[in-house]
Amino acid sequence: MSNVISDEEAWAAFLRRDRAYDGRVIAGVTSTGIYCKPSCPARHARRAHVVFYPDTDSARAAGLRACLRCKPDEIGRERVAVAQAVAMIDAAEAPIGLDTLARAVGYAPHHFQRLFKRATGVTPAAYARSLRARRAADALTREANVTDAIYEAGYSAPSRFYETANARLGMTPGAWRNGGAGVTIRWTIADTSLGRLLIAATDRGLCRVAFDEDSLSLAARFPRAEVAPGGAALADLAARVVAEVEQPGRHTDLPLDVRGTAFQEAVWQALRSIPPGETRSYSQLAVAAGNPAAVRAAGSACGRNPVAVLIPCHRAQRSDGAMGGYAWGLDRKTALRRREGVEE
Repeated sequence: MSNVISDEEAWAAFLRRDRAYDGRVIAGVTSTGIYCKPSCPARHARRAHVVFYPDTDSARAAGLRACLRCKPDEIGRERVAVAQAVAMIDAAEAPIGLDTLARAVGYAPHHFQRLFKRATGVTPAAYARSLRARRAADALTREANVTDAIYEAGYSAPSRFYETANARLGMTPGAWRNGGAGVTIRWTIADTSLGRLLIAATDRGLCRVAFDEDSLSLAARFPRAEVAPGGAALADLAARVVAEVEQPGRHTDLPLDVRGTAFQEAVWQALRSIPPGETRSYSQLAVAAGNPAAVRAAGSACGRNPVAVLIPCHRAQRSDGAMGGYAWGLDRKTALRRREGVEE
């Protein structure tokens, strides 16, 4: 997938002051001799006076100077600072406080917290928790002793794991290591205008929502869990899921129990933040997830979405405006987008 941004896409990003394009394209205004980033709050120049550049170096080489209002030269410094902070968190054996992290990269704590969240979609503390939980999940598949796996993942004590990571994993550590053993997943099949829909949930929330699947596919996905018909216990939740299929965007508070890598979950979070009726490119999702170069990985994260519609990957598309793929069929993707008012 190409990362080249066309002039038309760049101009549209500037018109809507899209922060997701900051650092990916620069606008030079020939009438004033300055260059700006897409999110610049200043009044837009006429299109005929705007020339686009891939970076600030190119704009300066053309004889332009940086805008004093949006300070486009700060973008590179901010990205380096976030990358340094991520590396520090990844390498640390114990949690790093926000003050320490911000001081190490040269920013005030509250300002850096906003920069980090804008770049990655999560706060430094949330990123660290996600990283530890992911390491715990990996260690639990290798370690015979659950306590050893918890310490290997970087938790100071087993109690810290149970307080934080367990909520994310959605099941006990032993159950995670044993393929979901001891966890009950209740399921039902619901009829919708887009076809039959498998709806499955643990006690914590919905773990699988998928068209054209059944209880056999659910059992294959969770081989050691107890998979049982949902009955009345799942009826209300299932009705709300069906309502979301028929009118996307109404039930955004449905509880989820889903798991992925830190990057996948950042992409899923970015998808859930897209208002109904709007779309984002895979490039924009990669930026929101904290890795602008991981465009293909953002597309793969959409493809691995475990809950159709509730994580609205139907709002993702290619940079050229084409819909891209969809795990449950392009006809359904088209229908969901039309229900939200997206014109193809």
